[in-house]
Amino acid sequence: MTVHLITGGARSGKSAYAEQLAAQAEAAGQQIIYIATSAGNDAEMQRRVALHRQQRPAHWVTVESPLQLAAALQQWDQAQYWILVDCLTVWLSNLLFSGDQDFPETGLITPPAMVAEQRAALLQQLAVSSADVTLVSNEVGLGIIPMGAVTRWYADEAGRLNQAVAKVAQQVTLVVAGLPLSLKPGVSQ
Repeated sequence: MTVHLITGGARSGKSAYAEQLAAQAEAAGQQIIYIATSAGNDAEMQRRVALHRQQRPAHWVTVESPLQLAAALQQWDQAQYWILVDCLTVWLSNLLFSGDQDFPETGLITPPAMVAEQRAALLQQLAVSSADVTLVSNEVGLGIIPMGAVTRWYADEAGRLNQAVAKVAQQVTLVVAGLPLSLKPGVSQ
C-alpha cells in the first residue's frame, strides 16, 4: 500500500495529475475508487462537481463522502483498489462548518475536538490501509495571511492536516502550473 499526497494551489493541475495516476493504476489492473468530498452546496460548486464527473471515466466507482472520510476509506480498504480522495481541504471545510453550535474562540460551528477526532481517524486509517490511497489537497498557506479569524483558523488547520498526511505518506507531490514536483521521497527527513 502506498499513500500519496498531491498538493498545490487552486487550479494548479493537481486533480488532473491525480487522475492521470489513477488511469495508470487502472491500466496496471487496479480498480479505481473515487472518493468525492464536495457536498455541492452552491451552484458554482455543483458545476465544478459536474465537470469533474464528466472528466473521469464513468466506470470508476464514485463514493460521495463529505464528512466521514476515514469510514469511506475503511469501507474500500482492499489491496485491489486504488483510491483517489479529492479533496482533503474541501473535506476539512465541510467538517469545520457542519456543526450546530457556536465556538467563539474559533468562529466555527463544529467542536474543535470533533475536528481533531476525525483527523486522527483519517491518519489512523491511512497508516493501516491495504489499498493504495492518493489524496488531493490545497496548499492554502502559500498566499497572504487571511484577515478574518475563521479564515486564519481554516488555513492553520489545513496546513496542519497537510503536514500530518505528508508525514504518513510515502509520496508527496506539489503541483505548480500543471507540473508535478516530487517532495517525498527525495527530501531529507
